Amino acid sequence: MAGHYKIFLGMAAGVGKTYRMLAEAQAQAEAGRDVVVGLLETHGRAETQRAAEGLEQLPRRRVPYRGVTLEEMDLPGILRRAPELCLIDELAHTNTPGVEHPKRYDDIADVRRAGIDVYSTVNVQHLESLNDQVAELTGVRVRETVPDEELAKADEVVLIDLPPEDLVTRLQDGKVYPPARVPAALNGFFRVENLRALREVALRQVAETVEARRPDAPPIAERLLAFVTLDEAGERVVRRAARSAQRLNAVLDVLLVRDPEAAASADERARLEALRRLAAMVGAHLLVDEGADEVAVLERVARERGTTYVLVGPPGPRRGLGRFAEPQLMRILRALPDVDVRVVADRREQDLLGR
Repeated sequence: MAGHYKIFLGMAAGVGKTYRMLAEAQAQAEAGRDVVVGLLETHGRAETQRAAEGLEQLPRRRVPYRGVTLEEMDLPGILRRAPELCLIDELAHTNTPGVEHPKRYDDIADVRRAGIDVYSTVNVQHLESLNDQVAELTGVRVRETVPDEELAKADEVVLIDLPPEDLVTRLQDGKVYPPARVPAALNGFFRVENLRALREVALRQVAETVEARRPDAPPIAERLLAFVTLDEAGERVVRRAARSAQRLNAVLDVLLVRDPEAAASADERARLEALRRLAAMVGAHLLVDEGADEVAVLERVARERGTTYVLVGPPGPRRGLGRFAEPQLMRILRALPDVDVRVVADRREQDLLGR
């Protein structure tokens, strides 16, 4: 049987996720359980280092990469040690090439399959479907992300909540970053208005996770289709559609229509692969179809899939003779009169529930 999985979720670095994880692990150890630390990132924080005292910590392994040696979690060592409970910090971490898996959440899956319970930590901005929203709120694009389904896999999700003003005080007191980094942090990601927005996002995320686990949750009744292109706008539509699908308890399809006469360039092939990865991360079904008439393909696929909502990106500029043709959005509305069509326009566009 897979090990119990507990994730400590926060709105930002410094709220106390790792500290709370260690406190609960200490309580488990005092109760007689076999607890080890598989990977701990203290970031030089004295409080966190003290909280780990007395817990067995497994040594990291050294991994050579491009002429340097990096340290990573020793997954084989954890499996050999086989504790009852293993602490694995920073769920979204990307591993050095050459180890068993590219991402730490993949390592955790192996540990759990061995019957070992796992505690881990993550900030809400690392959830894949929130990537665009967090970038719009804070001006910072998070590069390391976690599939939304990772929270769904957890047996427990614990929100570590802290008022934004208290987090700013912790930052100013040097409890989050070294003093040299504090001014830039306060003027950037850690502005109070950013933290308030992230706190709201974190609270909503946990509420939705709990709601989705209710035994009396309504069955899937909606089916969303994100109509996308091979660019950043298309990725934005996918992420926004994923958030809406989560709130509606809906299935999400992603449709890309290719011109059968056009040969794909190397850049287009790379973007298609990126779109495949994104769709997999947010739990969507990627459909790649061909047709000279994109709207006709969209109509056919929507009918076949039983689509109830279609999300599209904002229309591009109309040039040349295209200025005299019927706008694509109008054609979609006319082709699918019984389907709710929404445009993901910009940062002000809300999800399908208007939240």
